[in-house]
Amino acid sequence: MPKIQSDRPQRFKIWQWRYLLLALMFSLLIVACDRISTSNQDLVSAALTDNKVLKIWWDKGFTLEEDEALQQIVSNWEKQSGNKVKLSFYSTDELSQKAERELRTGDLPDLIAMFKSEKSLTARLAWEGKLADVSDVIAPVKSLYSKNILQTVNFYNQTLQKRSYYALPIHQATIHVYYWRDLLEKVGHSTKDIPTNWAGFWQYWQQRQDELRAKNIDIYGLGLPLSVAAGDTYQTFEQFLEAYDVQMLDANGQLQVDNSQVRQGIVKILNWHIQAYKQGYLPPDALHWLNPDNNRNLLNRKVLMTTNDTLSIATALRQDPETYRKKLGVLELPNKPSGQKMRYLITVQQVILFANSQNQKIAKDFLAYLIQPEVIGNYLKVSGGRHSPVLKPNWQDPFWTNPQDPHVSTATKTITQGQTRLFYTFYNPAYSLVLQENVWGQALKKVLVDGVSAEIAADEAVARIKQIFAQW
Repeated sequence: MPKIQSDRPQRFKIWQWRYLLLALMFSLLIVACDRISTSNQDLVSAALTDNKVLKIWWDKGFTLEEDEALQQIVSNWEKQSGNKVKLSFYSTDELSQKAERELRTGDLPDLIAMFKSEKSLTARLAWEGKLADVSDVIAPVKSLYSKNILQTVNFYNQTLQKRSYYALPIHQATIHVYYWRDLLEKVGHSTKDIPTNWAGFWQYWQQRQDELRAKNIDIYGLGLPLSVAAGDTYQTFEQFLEAYDVQMLDANGQLQVDNSQVRQGIVKILNWHIQAYKQGYLPPDALHWLNPDNNRNLLNRKVLMTTNDTLSIATALRQDPETYRKKLGVLELPNKPSGQKMRYLITVQQVILFANSQNQKIAKDFLAYLIQPEVIGNYLKVSGGRHSPVLKPNWQDPFWTNPQDPHVSTATKTITQGQTRLFYTFYNPAYSLVLQENVWGQALKKVLVDGVSAEIAADEAVARIKQIFAQW
């Protein structure tokens, strides 16, 4: 019988080829899916790249409410615009130092809100061509600003050789005196006893220190900032220069320091500090204060009074109505030594947009949203009135004139009814370096620590100022 040949090997080969074919098709499918997945990832990455994030650095508020108010503005704008914001808060000292440092490395955000540091930075950056022109943001609300406020952001760009608007004004402030009413009462005095003449005003706080110490209350009568590190130092010194009618620049921004009256005024101011310091009425640690330290020393009752250019001291106490309304007092500055009413230096806080920002379109959209009267007005109120409005419509809100709020209403009266002027930086950007170096803080250090005479310190300060202007 012939052998029957099995077809199993043949069938096995067929199935083997089928398996190989299926495996090949499956492999091709995996590769294709992987390519599709990779392609989708590329699309997602591209989408994320196109969806740019606006980076903002902001001066940290003195209260939680102030920061939360800005965060709410940012959140509302994100929902309205569909854009994203990376918002970072820094203390005044941190912000100024970080901005100066990153200007050298180029790692800057799109926007920075310049508060104290604006007087020593904005004018210089505009001159150097590092700021974007924001005229198109200001144009729709230009009529809502006063001429003075607009002047604070109208700078000359040396690179483009033109003058334009290189910052957005958002609020303003000026110097007031803050003091403890209840401590005056402990020694039988009240607000109505405080003199309004220059010499009598400052002598008053020295006398109250003596009386309080006689009751074993360890306190300094004059809580004036003296350090090189604090912007409050040059702000107060500049206000003293105004008090003595010392005109550092003329209306055209030209130096007037060769005028003998300028030198005499600086010497008088330095000698006054020397006398008060040697007599023990100025706290020695004020030579090392940072920007928040005059606030802290008053709030901690280490000093009886201090000067400050915002309502940050008052807003820190808003949650304590008894202390806010009755114990903490606020005053306008006394009359000048000449007997004339004081003219106040106005600080205008601004937001700047860098010229090299890749997000200028959305940055300007945010600024346009921020400066709407209802938006910025609500922000300033929720912030406790620490800063005053720059837009005319916002002054119509009774919040700013409420007589039941002594701090906000006093600041409003000073700004809207008093005599005011701008800092010299707005007349000549070279003066911004005078403030940046804190030439007046340096002079105070020389006379109070190094023992240099007021005449020598004044001459050295003038020489440095002239050198700065010559190099500009």
